[in-house]
Amino acid sequence: MKVAIVILNWNGRHLLEEYLPSVIAHSANEAHIYVADNASTDDSVEFIKQYFPQVTCILNKSNGGYAKGYNDSLKGLSEDLLVLMNSDILTTEDWLKPIIQEFKKDNHLGAAQPKILDLKRKTHFEYAGAAGGFIDSLGYPFCRGRIFDTVEEDHGQYDDTLPIFWASGACFVVRNELFWKAGALDELFFAHQEEIDLCWRIQAEGFKIKSIGVSAVYHLGGATLEQMNPQKTFLNFRNNLILLLKNVSGFKVWYILFFRMCLDGVAALKFLFEGKSTHFFAILRAHFNFYSKLFLVIQKRRNTKKIKSYASIYSIVYAYFIRKTKHYNELF
Repeated sequence: MKVAIVILNWNGRHLLEEYLPSVIAHSANEAHIYVADNASTDDSVEFIKQYFPQVTCILNKSNGGYAKGYNDSLKGLSEDLLVLMNSDILTTEDWLKPIIQEFKKDNHLGAAQPKILDLKRKTHFEYAGAAGGFIDSLGYPFCRGRIFDTVEEDHGQYDDTLPIFWASGACFVVRNELFWKAGALDELFFAHQEEIDLCWRIQAEGFKIKSIGVSAVYHLGGATLEQMNPQKTFLNFRNNLILLLKNVSGFKVWYILFFRMCLDGVAALKFLFEGKSTHFFAILRAHFNFYSKLFLVIQKRRNTKKIKSYASIYSIVYAYFIRKTKHYNELF
């Protein structure tokens, strides 16, 4: 089974210098390594060609964000498995082998992720993916190992291999043929939650998503946008509404969207009362941007396969804020 590791880069020479050596050391025997450059203005490409000649550079004409950047980069690749990897990932020895073995063993496995730990605090899971993702009925994402801002310490509690709803875009492994069959990444998202949208469509094609807990990588996180960056708030709130309208089946999508908009209003007011006015306006901007794209998303909705069930819990908001459930294992 041939594997391509594709690291998307934009002005990230310092990240490549820091983390690319670990990817080469731990993955070169199992995979062909590519760096897909999103029209960087720094010397990233020259740096790779000089110091890492074994890495193939793919040159994109523009910075189209995560979604377009990967769609453009992956078109010419023929490997069986594609690993979409952030440039701030530190790999571990033999991390890729159990993932490849699981794809060989399970013909209905469409996409997967390793266990993702925090490079800044190696005893804990990392926010963006942890040990595999889920969503509740209102579309709120959460993970085994991370619910909202509560991140668990890793005690080996999620070292198993099991189905999840979405795999993290920080280190996302997918069958090449299925990536295109499911419709690739939706470029409307630009960045954030597009991997959840793709995983939704992969499952609509009859394939599974898994977390491979015996494989582990470390993620720096926030290398492109910090967690509390207003632009990240804008993308997360806007994209979550797009995600729901595009993928939730039946008439129920409309009352789910209404309920979500009410909760978004509560979140916006909370930011305002906390003195975080930039995030308050980011949520307002997210909603107006969503309204402006409403007819486009409805058209996408008509052309998107649906699945009957997607939520593992009705409301993670209720569980976390009312029941005070902070850990994934306490939810069920």
